[in-house]
Amino acid sequence: MKMTFRWYGESDSISLEYIKQIPNMSGVVTAVYDTPVGEVWELDKIKKLKAHCDKAGLEMEVIESVPVHEDIKLGKPTRDRLIANYAQTIRNLGKVGVKCICYNFMPVFDWLRTNLKTVAKDGSNSLSYCHEELMRLDPKNLHLPGWDESYSTEELNALLAEYAAVTHEKLFENLVYFLNGIMPACDETGINMAIHPDDPPWDMFGLPRIITGADSYDNMLRAVPNKHNGFTFCTGSLGAGRDNDLISMAHKYAKRIYFAHIRQLKYDNDTDFTEAGHLTSAGNLDIYGIVKALVKAGFDGYVRPDHGRNIWGEDGKPGYGLFDRALGAAYLNGLFEAIEKGN
Repeated sequence: MKMTFRWYGESDSISLEYIKQIPNMSGVVTAVYDTPVGEVWELDKIKKLKAHCDKAGLEMEVIESVPVHEDIKLGKPTRDRLIANYAQTIRNLGKVGVKCICYNFMPVFDWLRTNLKTVAKDGSNSLSYCHEELMRLDPKNLHLPGWDESYSTEELNALLAEYAAVTHEKLFENLVYFLNGIMPACDETGINMAIHPDDPPWDMFGLPRIITGADSYDNMLRAVPNKHNGFTFCTGSLGAGRDNDLISMAHKYAKRIYFAHIRQLKYDNDTDFTEAGHLTSAGNLDIYGIVKALVKAGFDGYVRPDHGRNIWGEDGKPGYGLFDRALGAAYLNGLFEAIEKGN
């Protein structure tokens, strides 16, 4: 296992120097953020990003993420050029030692929350989701926390209209087409693709969600058995689906889980949840049981503490402050060490 930490580049309020001070932190998970989606990441930009990490004594072996263009998800005629660009980006990343790419295939929204700063009894705040509140929103005039500036209203409505004819089956076909198009580049570079589950794992505003649990994982492995086709095991995203047995999934797919996002949820009812501190006792997910299943089944990938709370007066990027994620990393380090030593 290698412990990593999300870093949003030079504009991140959290410095690489601070991240390096977290015990057992091997590297950062980052990306080139100033290249338009669908265009090739220039090798010089990748090298510059890696140089910052190297200077701080941190590896840059995981990229999160290289976004997948909506035209690929929609299966438009332009997708072949865009897939070729994606494959070239993989090759460029391979030249600097990247080993894993986390990506998603969620239409339009790659995550959805209804509140970015839900205040807990202890005064901390975190992300939360209320299904009834989301369903009250007007699909033609959406304003979502964290997404208000992602698309203009006209752009968003046009995208939603295009997806109206895309079924779950069609979206999955488009995913398989994309993966088959990039697997040769993965074979050349040795880079593993780790798909992130849908967050939350159910349909939204008529948009299909196709990476939602064990059946989705099985379908992917059958359709694209190449060893470089694997998963980002996000406990929070999968855990929002109450039917998902995370311990069973961690054990079954451990050898194809190349990246693990580990975080905690506190269920409010059958659909709603609030993100909590990482400890098992802080929520409804058995973090200890999940880590134990991963270790016992031979997981040897990358881990990062996922969404944390804002604590101790920190006013950080929602879900991505320093303090609580550092505490999460320390807790996860302890779990992995104890389980690996058989204690």
